[in-house]
Amino acid sequence: MPAKEEKPKESTLKEREERPVVVRPEPERDLATWQAPARPFKRRNKEFYVTIVAIAAIVGLVLFLVEGFMPVILIVSLVFLFYVLNTVEPEEIEYKITSKGIKVADKRTGWGVMIRFWFSRRFDNELLVVETLTLPGRMEFVVNPEQKENIKKALLKYLPQEKASPSSLDKAADWFSKKLPGS
Repeated sequence: MPAKEEKPKESTLKEREERPVVVRPEPERDLATWQAPARPFKRRNKEFYVTIVAIAAIVGLVLFLVEGFMPVILIVSLVFLFYVLNTVEPEEIEYKITSKGIKVADKRTGWGVMIRFWFSRRFDNELLVVETLTLPGRMEFVVNPEQKENIKKALLKYLPQEKASPSSLDKAADWFSKKLPGS
């Protein structure tokens, strides 16, 4: 025990003035960049559209008898949207994977809302699928096959590559699309 008369020892360190901690933001760096269509696209034949219109007409007739005119208007508008999306070719846009997230046409989605990624195919297009925490739950990007390895390497720094099991909605959509002609 120290004696009562002893003075406390003075610190040998020089007193420093306290400064606030400054965190400098990391500048955004491009890790991979590519140009590709905005969505997968496949031209459809006349038989396909006749089948879609016939199915829509039958469902529309049933809904008209049960509910009235409003569901029929909804079905007609959905068939029109489907027709437009399958006849108008998508524009070419720029995709970027950066150190802060994925940019599509200068709109960035940060790494914090992304869970995992995998590659898929639709309509002879290679797709990058990224699962997210926000709605709609997935983002799909058309990928040039020659850029696939570069994109995979850039994404593996931030996300695991793991294919999600198909949901019941995915299974139903796949089943229905296989039943349509020209699919």
